[in-house]
Amino acid sequence: PTITDVSAGITPGARVLIRLPNCLEYPIVLLGAMKAGAVPVPTSTLLTAEELLFLATDSGARVVVTDRGTWNAMHVALEGLPHVAHVILTGEGEVAPARRLAVVDLAPALAAITRCAPPHPTRAEDPAYLVYTSGTTGYPKGVLHAHRALLGRQPSSTYWFDFQAAGERVLHSGKYNWTYVLGTGLMDPLYRGHTAIVHEGASDAAVWPRLIAKHAATTFIGVPTLYRQILQKTSAGRADVPTLRHCMSAGEHLSDAVLAAWRARFGLDVYEGLGMTECSYYLCQTRQRPLRPGSAGFAQPGHDVRLLDPDTLAEVAPGEEGMLCIPRSDPALLLGYWNQPGETAACFRDGWFLTGDYAREDADGYLWFLGRRDDLIKSFGYRVSPHEVDRVLKDHPGVADVATVGEEIAPEKMLVVAYVIPRPDTAVTADEVLAYGRGRLASYKAPRVVYLVDEFPRTQNGKVLRRALAPERAASRSSG
Repeated sequence: PTITDVSAGITPGARVLIRLPNCLEYPIVLLGAMKAGAVPVPTSTLLTAEELLFLATDSGARVVVTDRGTWNAMHVALEGLPHVAHVILTGEGEVAPARRLAVVDLAPALAAITRCAPPHPTRAEDPAYLVYTSGTTGYPKGVLHAHRALLGRQPSSTYWFDFQAAGERVLHSGKYNWTYVLGTGLMDPLYRGHTAIVHEGASDAAVWPRLIAKHAATTFIGVPTLYRQILQKTSAGRADVPTLRHCMSAGEHLSDAVLAAWRARFGLDVYEGLGMTECSYYLCQTRQRPLRPGSAGFAQPGHDVRLLDPDTLAEVAPGEEGMLCIPRSDPALLLGYWNQPGETAACFRDGWFLTGDYAREDADGYLWFLGRRDDLIKSFGYRVSPHEVDRVLKDHPGVADVATVGEEIAPEKMLVVAYVIPRPDTAVTADEVLAYGRGRLASYKAPRVVYLVDEFPRTQNGKVLRRALAPERAASRSSG
């Protein structure tokens, strides 16, 4: 059957799974579902059918919003999920017939609306949206956020952005399914009354300066790889993007060399932020304090972040490694992990949310991110942060990207090794990068081996999958 009521099934508490590319319909469905008291579930268009069905099943989605191509390819499988009752479709073209599900064509259904219903009277602790992140079991786990999360994001809006009174135009290079984009690319600008711009289609380096100029963007948000590609693959400069005045980055560390080159070419700093799906962005570099390259910046005022010993929950001394912990009362924190009370209980203790991420604070109050304890490399009695090694090696002029990992060569023997993507316009060798690291890092931190590779395995959001790096991927390795 085909119905025309676009709100059918979108009832308070119902999960609405969204599988759409970046498009105008995405925020309409996402924000419309929250307005109705339902719980949107953003997902990636890169997911396989098996992965999508897992998320639909795990979330207990009642409504699925997708394009015609996805429906035509998966309608039989979706019909087999008893909790799914409605499907809302975008786009044009033929539609495979439905046997059981009620199917809505979104465009005419929206056009038929003559008045806007009042919002559902949600409260601060009511579920707002459900996003999935990589789980420790190998399956994604749902992170459930409350309606208070939007207020919890305001420190980020205040201190990471540089919003003016009116007229900001924010271009984000990512996809809406990523919480980085949902927040900084959509909810934060709209909450402050500004314009959000996203792109769907080819994302080669030349696209971004052109879009900034075309849409008079004032803020650009991306990942370090994208900033590096714009510098390496385009000749764009300050004159090409006259409206741009603020740049932001997250996802992985931006190297000192890329920051310096961006400053030289565009006359602008790039301000980094650090967060997690469970709390969005709570650390950042900010215009209010001098930017210190390599540092994660500061805890945003409004987020009472502490560095604690995870065993005693006592604060560590300046300069010492501690776990980043956030009070349970922080409105940006998740309600819990979907249908996983054990996982939820494990991350809260004595009023603190334990992020699992480690950092140290220097004498001036700057935070230096070390990563998760599982990421820290234990090599010959020393603990080495891969992020610190990455940051140094990325400054080599022949290096495009770096991922440092531990390589076990014997029981209890771990080497620090670096996988390096060389810049295409150079003839850098693995031995040169090895020597560069040895000259700029303490002996216990410097890589013992450097591998040259063509590319890194990455998650759907572009983060490097360090655990998937292996010597077999290398085109060459250092001899030292």
